Amino acid sequence: MASNRSESIPADAADSNGGRRKVALITGITGQDGSYLTEFLLDKGYEVHGLIRRSSNFNTQRVNHIYIDPHNVHKARMKLHYADVTDASSLRRWLDTILPDEVYNLAAQSHVAVSFEIPDYTADVVATGALRLLEAVRSHISATGRSHIRYYQAGSSEMFGSTPPPQSETTPFHPRSPYAVSKCAAHWYTVNYREAYGIFACNGILFNHESPRRGENFVTRKITRAVGRIKIGLQSKLFLGNLQASRDWGFAGDYVEAMWMMLQQERPDDYVVATEESHTVEEFLEVAFGYVGLNWKDHVVIDKRYFRPTEVDNLKGDSSKARKVLGWKPRVGFEQLVKMMVDEDVELAKREKVLVDAGYMDAQQQP
Repeated sequence: MASNRSESIPADAADSNGGRRKVALITGITGQDGSYLTEFLLDKGYEVHGLIRRSSNFNTQRVNHIYIDPHNVHKARMKLHYADVTDASSLRRWLDTILPDEVYNLAAQSHVAVSFEIPDYTADVVATGALRLLEAVRSHISATGRSHIRYYQAGSSEMFGSTPPPQSETTPFHPRSPYAVSKCAAHWYTVNYREAYGIFACNGILFNHESPRRGENFVTRKITRAVGRIKIGLQSKLFLGNLQASRDWGFAGDYVEAMWMMLQQERPDDYVVATEESHTVEEFLEVAFGYVGLNWKDHVVIDKRYFRPTEVDNLKGDSSKARKVLGWKPRVGFEQLVKMMVDEDVELAKREKVLVDAGYMDAQQQP
C-alpha cells in the first residue's frame, strides 16, 4: 500500500446515479470490526473514511485488500487519514473536512488482560477518546448546522462483568477490568450527549464477536492459531488460563450489520447484540482441536499468568430488543464460527511451514 494516507478528497463525490453518496467516518478502521464494517458499507454504496494512528510499521493488513490508491479518485471509495482519539484537534479537523453522515467509534485498546497492565492508556483511549469524539461531533454540528449526523459507540459485554446472565440493555453494569470500566464511561458519555445535546447517538453493547481477523492475542484466535500450527507440526503446546470462563461468541461480520442498522432507525437507542448462546473456553477447545482430529488435552497447559486479577465468569446476551426493533439476527453459529477460524489458520500455518522449511522463518513458538 502507498505510504501517503492523509489525502483530502471531497466527501460529496457522486454515486453512479448522480446522487450524493452517504459518507461514513470510522475510527479503529484497521481493527477486526473496522475492516468488516468497511466492506459492509462499501457494498451499501458508501464512501468510507478511516482514521488511523501513525506507526513505524503499517498496521493496515485487514483493509489492504480493499485499499485503492486515492490518486485513482473515481475508484477509491475508502480513504485513510492520520488522526488519533487522544488528539481532539485531529478529530475535529477531519469531521470538518470529511463532512460525514455517520460516525462509528470503534477505536479502543480492546484487550481486557492488557488493560490491567496499561490502565491509564486504556482509559485515555477508550473512555476519554469517546468523549473527545462526541465533543468534536457536537461542536461540528453547532458550527455547521449538520444536525443529521449519526454516531455509533462500540460498547462491550465486559461492562456487565460479574452481573449474572442473561444480560440485556436494562441489566446493571458491574465492570471487572480497566477496559470494562472505560467502556462504561464511554457508554454513559454517549447517553449524556444524546440527552443533553440531542445528538443521534447509539450504544451497541456487543457480546464477544470473533473471526479469522481477530487479533492473535485474544483467546479464540490464540487457540485456532495454535490448532493450525500444531496440526502442521510447528508447535506442540498451547498455554492458557481459565478454561471455565463462558462467553457468548458470534461472528464479527454479522455484528457490524447491527451497528449500521442502529443508525438507520428513526430514534437513537442502545442495543445488546448477541447470539444468546454461551460456551466455555473448554468447549471452544473441544470444537477447534476436534475439527482437525486432535485431542486438546494432549496440548493445552494451564499457565497461571493468564488468570486475571478479577475474572468474568459468564456472559450471555439477551438480544431480543435488537431482534425485534432492528430485525437483526446472527447468521453464523458457534461451531461454524470455530471451524471457519480453524480453516483459515490451518492454511496460514501451511504457508508458514513453507517459509520455515526454506529457512526464511523461525518456527518461533516453543515447545
